[in-house]
Amino acid sequence: MPELPEVETTCRGIAPHTEGQRVVALHVRQPQLRWLVPEQLVRQLPGQVVCRVHRRAKYILLAMPQGDLLIHLGMSGSLRVLPAGTPALKHDHVDLEFSNGQLIRLTDPRRFGAVLWQDAGSVHPLLQTLGPEPLSEAFDVDYLANCCKDRKQSIKQRIMDNHVVVGVGNIYASEALFAAGIDPRRAAGLVSRRRLGKLVVEVKRVLSYAIERGGTTLRDFVGGDGKPGYFQQELYVYGRKGSPCRCCGSILKEVRLGQRSSVFCAECQS
Repeated sequence: MPELPEVETTCRGIAPHTEGQRVVALHVRQPQLRWLVPEQLVRQLPGQVVCRVHRRAKYILLAMPQGDLLIHLGMSGSLRVLPAGTPALKHDHVDLEFSNGQLIRLTDPRRFGAVLWQDAGSVHPLLQTLGPEPLSEAFDVDYLANCCKDRKQSIKQRIMDNHVVVGVGNIYASEALFAAGIDPRRAAGLVSRRRLGKLVVEVKRVLSYAIERGGTTLRDFVGGDGKPGYFQQELYVYGRKGSPCRCCGSILKEVRLGQRSSVFCAECQS
């Protein structure tokens, strides 16, 4: 599943080709994605100009005068910039065509993605209860300590809760907890304020590094596959069950937390 850095890279990849451009047409070949693509968008979008491309959690927002087009990549989706008129393949479900002769194409084999709309001045229900962005000033030790107070839920599950903080998926939660030296199984309410402060720093560092590395794939959005390099950064624990820890040499262990696998080092994380 595309994580926050991959979605951010996608935003940066399509922005130069869409910002300031007028929408010519919306072509919907398969409206039944995770939610039905609103039928009125085919009539509403042509003539509008994209003012800004930005991200909220894992949603890509194309801001226009009348509101925002929301795109979610789901489990397997990707966006690609192509010349208008490029023939569509089996899983190419939605095209947004622009006045510069280009289009952005949503490809989504599993159809768990979404194309939705929010009117100007309103917030879509899917965005209303989201927590702060992890790279924002709102996500700090005071905020996280308050969210973890008296909580028996594991610290990893807590920081992966989008109501607490958005976009910290399994990969980056695992890596940040390792860097902070915190056992992912530890109850959130039992993690000291000092260690929560370290975790905030590491969440921001790991995500920022992944976004920076993703920047090297921006060329892929034009004429390429439109998919950022998800695993370009060197991972310390995620997906490395049974391998030696890169820091101490101990064999990494795996547990299940909230139906998700979690790899950690019993020596480095406590």
